[in-house]
Amino acid sequence: MKSRTAAVVAAICATAALTACGDDDPAPKGVEVPVTATDTSCEVATTLFNPGAVTFTVTNRGQQATGVYLYGREGDGFTKVVAEAGDVAPGKTGDLPATLATGLYEVACKPGRQGDGVRTRITVSDDGAVASAAAETAYDRAVAVELTAAGITGAEGLIAEPGEKIQFRVTNKTTAARTLDVLGPDGKRAARVKAEPNGTAEAIVTLGGAGNWTLKVKGDGAAPVSSRLVVR
Repeated sequence: MKSRTAAVVAAICATAALTACGDDDPAPKGVEVPVTATDTSCEVATTLFNPGAVTFTVTNRGQQATGVYLYGREGDGFTKVVAEAGDVAPGKTGDLPATLATGLYEVACKPGRQGDGVRTRITVSDDGAVASAAAETAYDRAVAVELTAAGITGAEGLIAEPGEKIQFRVTNKTTAARTLDVLGPDGKRAARVKAEPNGTAEAIVTLGGAGNWTLKVKGDGAAPVSSRLVVR
């Protein structure tokens, strides 16, 4: 995807795990966007954003711990660190929350915190055309899932292809917060969607490999419930 040139105006506050910017209140999580990091790549699920809260959910598939940074433009390059996450260990997932204003940024994954890292350019715009393009290219299809007191509905018999990007649109029908984890065949978490009581949330998940994936729901006062997702 081609980025559009825009002026950079960043306003980012992070949680305790990240670099703070003068406010003790945690940043809103907003839309969750998966990032897959390896020792040689940093794949962001979508590179077009509307202004507002976003959480980059970084899964490290590499062999080294990786630092995750968000850079803004400074002079002729992207050298201004506007947010930074602690190291994400191999096989683990970490969050980088931010509130994005219009402009261009770069998400960088740095294995071993060395050098400039592997970078992906992202564009934040309130232009309706950009928002429309983001909606069309960010995922292959959407799956609506409802979380009820009895478990999960909407994911029965779900089959996907390796590499397919699915947007999970989660509606929480209960009076308590619920979390939907998407687990790969190895049991490692690929994405997490948190929905407030009687609320909605969404996340885009790249299904990287064939096998039996799992959708697992948990929350206060409820036993975990799982549903199978076949990728083949």
